[in-house]
Amino acid sequence: MPRNTLGDLNNHLFEQLERLNDESIKGDDLREEIARAKAVTSIASQIIANGTLVIKAEEFKQEYILDPKHKKLPPMLRAEFLGELED
Repeated sequence: MPRNTLGDLNNHLFEQLERLNDESIKGDDLREEIARAKAVTSIASQIIANGTLVIKAEEFKQEYILDPKHKKLPPMLRAEFLGELED
């Protein structure tokens, strides 16, 4: 399992930015670096989205599961059975 942190991700993004700012990179090398930057950005966006989802899930748990004043899930999240099971 990877042991990277969001701090590591931040460092990778800044390293990528430094490579893109290197004015000695030209032509095909620059095109390759731009393609690499796009790939890194795409993956980083997914990592950040996953982190956001984890935070939202924890907030949901704190509000709706651990807080005794809430007995039910919000209507949009309720899964209600609409029919009878057939034997």
